[in-house]
Amino acid sequence: MSFQLLFLGTGTSAGVPMIGCDCEVCRSQDPRDKRDRPSVLISYPDHSDTPYTGQRRLLIDATAEIRPAAVRHGIDRVDGVLITHAHADHVFGLDDLRRFNLVMGGPLDLYGDEATHQTLVAMFHYIFRPQDNVNKSFVPQFVQKIVEPGKPLDLFGATWTPLLLLHGRQQILGFRVDIGGSSLAYCTDVSRFPPETYPLLEGLDVFVVDALRYRHHPTHLTVDQALGVIDQVKPGRAYLTHIAHDIKHADLEFKLPEGVYLPHDGLVVECD
Repeated sequence: MSFQLLFLGTGTSAGVPMIGCDCEVCRSQDPRDKRDRPSVLISYPDHSDTPYTGQRRLLIDATAEIRPAAVRHGIDRVDGVLITHAHADHVFGLDDLRRFNLVMGGPLDLYGDEATHQTLVAMFHYIFRPQDNVNKSFVPQFVQKIVEPGKPLDLFGATWTPLLLLHGRQQILGFRVDIGGSSLAYCTDVSRFPPETYPLLEGLDVFVVDALRYRHHPTHLTVDQALGVIDQVKPGRAYLTHIAHDIKHADLEFKLPEGVYLPHDGLVVECD
């Protein structure tokens, strides 16, 4: 196995079911229609020179549901956290990552672009400026690492390439991972791919892409728009994520083209 991709959450910013909504999807008893905020865990063998011989686990985004998700899936370590952007549905679980500081005995590397890090410091002053706290309390410990689109970095023998995405007018990041001859890209919260990003999506085995709903949205791809991007990128397999309550899993699943899938929370994808 080159890598394993675990969908911790596949829903939109409000989650599914939504608070106070009585629509068909929010009332659905199909467990696949229960969607937490979007996040994935990518695991792969350490191919670096370190003596560690186990699986490395990299988390993309830390949602408010990260604690129950980690308990549910038996996640006992995280070797790094990569943040696509600093919207609430992608970072409000950062505080819960302090448990991994204790379990692993040190700070976690936290990767994001400069704008994301600046916003995180403002949002979580008590975490990133603990010297200003009134009481000395247990807060998460992170090593902030700034990344830039198109500039690869090596994480335990895998090449991670930040991808420039447009989330409406906001520039955010997706990530491509290449390891052991296999490749995947994770692109959530995207409404448009800049021309310079498409070459970085060539030759993918697995492509995860935003497909919020059927109707137009100013900051997210629709299902049809996502399928158009998939047709252009031509990955081995594609998975739609950031799904709103407009989409019932059972209705869309069998309408998708060959090689395109609608994941549910907890789905595991493996690539050799």
